Amino acid sequence: MAREVVGLKVGASRLAAARVVVNGAPKLIQVAAAPLRAGIVSGGEVRDPEALAGALKSFFKETGLPERAVRVGVASNRVGVRTIELSGINDPKQLANAVRFRAQEALPIPLNEAVLDYQVLSESTDEEGGRVRKVLFVVAYRDLIDGYASAFRQAGIRLLGIDLEAFALLRALTPFRQIDPGAEPTALVAVSIGSERSTLGVSDGFSCEFTRVIDWGGGDLTAAIATELGVEPEEAERIKLAFRFDGEAPQGLTEEQSGRLRDAVSAALRAFARELVSSLQFYQSQTGSLALREIALAGGTAQLPGLAEALQQMVSVSVRVGDPTVNLGLSKKVKGGDPDPSLAVPIGLGMGA
Repeated sequence: MAREVVGLKVGASRLAAARVVVNGAPKLIQVAAAPLRAGIVSGGEVRDPEALAGALKSFFKETGLPERAVRVGVASNRVGVRTIELSGINDPKQLANAVRFRAQEALPIPLNEAVLDYQVLSESTDEEGGRVRKVLFVVAYRDLIDGYASAFRQAGIRLLGIDLEAFALLRALTPFRQIDPGAEPTALVAVSIGSERSTLGVSDGFSCEFTRVIDWGGGDLTAAIATELGVEPEEAERIKLAFRFDGEAPQGLTEEQSGRLRDAVSAALRAFARELVSSLQFYQSQTGSLALREIALAGGTAQLPGLAEALQQMVSVSVRVGDPTVNLGLSKKVKGGDPDPSLAVPIGLGMGA
């Protein structure tokens, strides 16, 4: 039976949705996006549930998106993600208790203030014949989750589930591929650059190995331009969207302004590169981490001409702009326009099980 899901990213500055039908293989049939007033969502958390509810009502009414099965993504440093191995446990209740115990190491808060979910990724046997399970778990502050749930409830929209944006991002950008048994395994890094924050996920090709939220977004580029050129944020945003890392500066600027603009934008991107490198070094310090194959970018800022190439020079890892449709089909005419990398997270949310 076909199943239809709307994946929804609630960002600091906009709502973005992807309507996906799953009937064997997933197919994208609609995309939509709309601005969201500043301050309703900040730091990955809902600050004004009533205002978000109103925005959701208007968004779904104007776009015609179905309200019966929506999966929303969250990205916050108040969420802990770990992959662990548990051995010698056969009883499901004991397994759940063991996961709960380890969850407090990832996010040291009372469990009555947390929401916990986990999934067994694989099972194997040790040298003594005992069962060993590889388990991925996610633990989050309950009030963070309740903020989203409350807004959707007030909007009259059925929330099918809440997923990590990093999981959705990897789902959309990690190509399904046959792994050569003799090849050394490598990791794909997916990064979605939002307006105020960026979501990072690392995958071994099958599951999420590591995730982190970086406090840097496209708004940092806008702010750097506004400060350097002494212009209003709206004008700085226009200049940013016309900027090319691999070409001439936007028209209307003097040669001196163009030079200052390029220096300011490059400095802002280097700040992001340092945070990205620090996060990846932390991942690679973990036991069992993999060599990095490449970085796939998503988000509107990722599409600035030449940004991927400039970032690659700064981080010394291959960087490309990801294709969010690599793992799903498209209807003959996708309602709302052609999907682009800014829709990677909602597409991945719509593809979720």
